[in-house]
Amino acid sequence: MPYYIKFLFLLFCLIHIGECRKHKIAHLYIRYMTIVDNTKSRKVKTDHLLRVDDHDFTMRPAFAGPAVPVGVDVQVESLDSISEVDMDFTMTLYLRHYWKDERLSFPSTTNKSMTFDGRLVKKIWVPDVFFVHSKRSFIHDTTTENIMLRVYPDGHVLYSLRVTVTAACNMDFSRFPLDSQTCTLELESYAYTDEDLMLYWKSGDESLSTDDRISLSQFLIQKFHTTSRLAFYSSTGWYNRLYINFTLRRHIFFFLLQTYFPATLMVMLSWVSFWIDRRAVPARVSLGITTVLTMSTIITGVNASMPRVSYIKAVDIYLWVSFVFVFLSVLEYAAVNYLTTVRDGKDRKLREKAREQSLPCTCGMSHAGTMLVDGTYSEADTNSLAGYTRASAPEDPPEKPERMVVHLTLDNESTGTKKKARFRSFSLMQNTHAIDTYSRMIFPGSYIIFNLIYWSVYC
Repeated sequence: MPYYIKFLFLLFCLIHIGECRKHKIAHLYIRYMTIVDNTKSRKVKTDHLLRVDDHDFTMRPAFAGPAVPVGVDVQVESLDSISEVDMDFTMTLYLRHYWKDERLSFPSTTNKSMTFDGRLVKKIWVPDVFFVHSKRSFIHDTTTENIMLRVYPDGHVLYSLRVTVTAACNMDFSRFPLDSQTCTLELESYAYTDEDLMLYWKSGDESLSTDDRISLSQFLIQKFHTTSRLAFYSSTGWYNRLYINFTLRRHIFFFLLQTYFPATLMVMLSWVSFWIDRRAVPARVSLGITTVLTMSTIITGVNASMPRVSYIKAVDIYLWVSFVFVFLSVLEYAAVNYLTTVRDGKDRKLREKAREQSLPCTCGMSHAGTMLVDGTYSEADTNSLAGYTRASAPEDPPEKPERMVVHLTLDNESTGTKKKARFRSFSLMQNTHAIDTYSRMIFPGSYIIFNLIYWSVYC
């Protein structure tokens, strides 16, 4: 056989052997990768591990058997707002459920739990807890749904979710703003009665925990506590209901600055009119109207931020009593002005009759004259009588006892100064009406007594 034929045959054998080895290596590599992928798929395939497809999870655990115990604990993250107008509150919390479902048990040598997100929740049975008397609620979904499911090898399950709920709170404003409010968040199973699901606080009062940094602008959070009882519905039966109770006490300082102090100052400002001359009609009327309108504005502002309740609140009592004091000060000046006008009319008639009946006055050095003096003379008129002394007056006619006729005679300069001061004091006393004098004492005294009674009752 020629040498070149042997060489070609040997080359062909070598090439064939190389191709066989290459295919064998590729086959081994593919088989290895398949084994690795199968291992990975076993780790990821939780449905097979938990045997989700092997059971009907539309039914509760131990169906047709005893009630499933479901423990609950709550961690309050924040108390977002309290609304007096809507009579509700908004709270963000972590709601956790604990129960046992043997259908979810799985073999494990390390006895470690497995944690899942919200995708597995849709495939298994979970308690149907809802918030009674809630107006709005939602599960947070940023960046994904805030749901956590943890399954233990023996079938125990922890189901946790982060929820914000707005619920109704029955508030009593009879002592507002010196009040305390107790609000309740209620949890209950929607479909399962106490024969199917037993809802309970997992650790008693310790099942409720709060953040120490929780605070509100208008309220002081006094305490949180838990209770539980059965709720009955005539059409469906008895249900376990859990309660989260918390008590809030309102801060009074804001209302002292915004309501009580301005109202008190308006009442005190209305008393200034008692020291203003009763003839200064524009000054006293404008002061009275200003204080009345200001009190009306304060009352309107307070009621605008409150629900339209049918009973009287503590702040209403204070504001309306203050409004009555301000309004009475306006009525007081109306009475003073009316009585002054009536008396001035009578005095004018008396002066005219006295002028007709009295002797003419000749203001000489040694002569005497007659002049009628009443409370309507000004200080300038009184000063003009400084050089005269009072003499005996003729008897008043019986039909006009209020008429006063004074005979004046010239006195020396030494007695003129004393008589000038006497007539000035007499004119001042006549110009200050008795109602104003009494009002200066009665109004402040009555308001002080009212404040003492009010704060002793409501504080």
